Amino acid sequence: MPSAASTLADLNARAVPDWYHDAKFGIFIHWGAFAIPGFAPRLGSIGEAFARDYDRAVAMVPYTEWYCNAIKVPGTPSAEFHRAHYGDAPYEDFKQPFEAGLDRWDPAAWAEAFRDAGARYVVLVTKHHDGLCLWPSQVANPHRTGWTTGRDIVGDLAAAVRAAGLRFGVYYSGGIDWTFNRRPLRTLGDFLASTPGGEYPAYAMAQVRELIDRYEPSVLWNDISWPTRAGPLYRLFADYYRAVPDGVVNDRWVAASLQRDALKIPLVRRYVDRKIKAAIARQGADASKGIIPPEIPHSDFRTPEYAAFAEIQTRKWEATRGMSHSFGFNRNDTEADYASAETLIHDFIDAVSRNGNLLLNVGPRATDAAIPGEQLGRLRQFGAWLRANGDAIYGTRPWARSDGETECGQAVRFTAAPGRVNLIFKGPVASTRLVIRNLTVTGAGKRLDDGSPVTIEPQGPDLRVTFTDPCADPIGTAVAVAV
Repeated sequence: MPSAASTLADLNARAVPDWYHDAKFGIFIHWGAFAIPGFAPRLGSIGEAFARDYDRAVAMVPYTEWYCNAIKVPGTPSAEFHRAHYGDAPYEDFKQPFEAGLDRWDPAAWAEAFRDAGARYVVLVTKHHDGLCLWPSQVANPHRTGWTTGRDIVGDLAAAVRAAGLRFGVYYSGGIDWTFNRRPLRTLGDFLASTPGGEYPAYAMAQVRELIDRYEPSVLWNDISWPTRAGPLYRLFADYYRAVPDGVVNDRWVAASLQRDALKIPLVRRYVDRKIKAAIARQGADASKGIIPPEIPHSDFRTPEYAAFAEIQTRKWEATRGMSHSFGFNRNDTEADYASAETLIHDFIDAVSRNGNLLLNVGPRATDAAIPGEQLGRLRQFGAWLRANGDAIYGTRPWARSDGETECGQAVRFTAAPGRVNLIFKGPVASTRLVIRNLTVTGAGKRLDDGSPVTIEPQGPDLRVTFTDPCADPIGTAVAVAV
């Protein structure tokens, strides 16, 4: 059997497949029993939760999918909500009404909405931290009998997504499973230390292998960490790539180690919590920003969460976020809680110009298996913009630089494709003549939304861009320059 080091070297010699570079836009789906209560505190971002109330932050985050843990911590908004609406009913009681809602589920309609939004791949949460499997797994949970759905949600969605011409991927919570570790989690130290041992590493490994064998996912997206040591993990990657030669894995597979084992010691955990809490205090306002997982020995792409890289990255990455502060459906979200389509598309353009993709989440309701209208509306706006300007996005690569600015302060982003450079003006273009500062590009220009010619000419160290007709799109206008 090859050593872990030799296997790792082989893994890292493998190039990221072109399809993933080209796709740019994917849909994440957080859906499960947690969508029945559909509740989390509305106190800002996950970063703000840790900055404001670190000592119980894990139970105060805006993620409804963490409800199962939050209701175990007395005095939290989630615990109070649960008592008021469900009394002392256990979390597992939500499984039955979630499955009842599946009678109204139309996976083909979902797939069509994702395709029409311009997405090229879909990643479904198959098991979140609550441990509920959205497929009839043959790997039995030793702590909760029947903790799977009777309907094969994973298989039904995979078939619908592929029928719509999209790629299908799976998310699996490898680092957390609250059916194996039921202790309430309050701090980040608690969270990091809570990866189960005992029977869990073999259970998680068997389930991920089952997902690979059954569904051949194009994306294998693990969360938090991984319960085995590095050797078995690298063999899993190698077997996955043999089964799915153009598959990709993300960067959240932090393997078990002696250092992580030490976090299970209360004294060590308290020390780590003090250090983290002090670091958050030093960061001040920056502490409210999102999460960038640490680099690991092997991955195909990195996954900043509600965060992004500000410069072109050599390594491929994927920004992941919900449209509001939660991934799972939150019954209390209003239109004001959602980022605007303009903000989401502008962040997407930024990511693409810097070698990133966007994995944009939808959080469907459970009672009627429907995606909320606020989310569908934003997907439709993505689709409209991409149908007009997609040639500046799909199949592109970073150019020599990602960012530019006009002399009136309008942001411009750049992407490249064979034989052309794309200029993407973010926001409404108020004039038919713009000057981009400190830019040299020569060639014939063309607006992508209507095909009209655009004059490109130098103006000293700058570039003057003249449109034939006014630009009407308030989100942004893309120009292709043949070079």
